[in-house]
Amino acid sequence: MNEYFNEQDAYFRAKKKVKEIRGFYYNLTCYCVVITGLFILNLATSREHLWFLYPALGWGIGLAFHGMSAFGLTFMLGKDWEERKMREYMENEQQFDNQLKNKIGNHEN
Repeated sequence: MNEYFNEQDAYFRAKKKVKEIRGFYYNLTCYCVVITGLFILNLATSREHLWFLYPALGWGIGLAFHGMSAFGLTFMLGKDWEERKMREYMENEQQFDNQLKNKIGNHEN
């Protein structure tokens, strides 16, 4: 029974990961289309000031972070970091509870 849940959990994690990657590719496609359109519009209206670079840079930074998240390249604050921190806090709380129980148990004797 436990193998079933582990396999099912792995399936749902993989499905979520594929959905994240698909979302990144959708975002990348939209970025390419919209920025190309803004580039053409910019050149058609004003060649002196290349204003399309501002949204390209802003959206590009967001796109880079989206890609790092989708492909697991987050450096410090990714999903693994969150899980490690949660485990750390839970372990610390468990140790505190155990120490408190030991102190109470020693005072009762």
